Amino acid sequence: MRLLKLVIIFEIITGLILVVTAQDINRSASIASLKGKVQVKLINEKSWNPAKVGMVLHEGDAVRTSAGSWALLKLDGGKTGTVEVKENTQLLLSELKKNDSGDAKSTLLDLAIGKILIKVQKLRKKNSRFEVKTPTSIVGVRGTVFAVEVENMK
Repeated sequence: MRLLKLVIIFEIITGLILVVTAQDINRSASIASLKGKVQVKLINEKSWNPAKVGMVLHEGDAVRTSAGSWALLKLDGGKTGTVEVKENTQLLLSELKKNDSGDAKSTLLDLAIGKILIKVQKLRKKNSRFEVKTPTSIVGVRGTVFAVEVENMK
């Protein structure tokens, strides 16, 4: 009986430690294709630089396109979805995380101006989320194809 109590206490403590030490793991997006003048601003850089096909982007990085330009981003190699960044757009990858057990993904895209077309794979886990933030709203989806546009309010 005493051994059973010790085993139960040990399992409870182990479970609590696992919950406390659970970490979010950063995910990535890659530039699958682009046309025209597409620039990126990496989180640790102060200036915008030309984007290249195959470039890997992480949480906190931004993409902007000029007139007549566009870029196609693949989230997690396309497993989570794709984001087509249309012309005259500025997009920040605000959050790209998954928990260390890999069962929940969290995606937040911050669209400052312009238009994006998103194709999101169905989110399988209840605690996963995919959201797009604009200056006036936040849109959340579970898996679909949709566009979000922010117009200049001049």
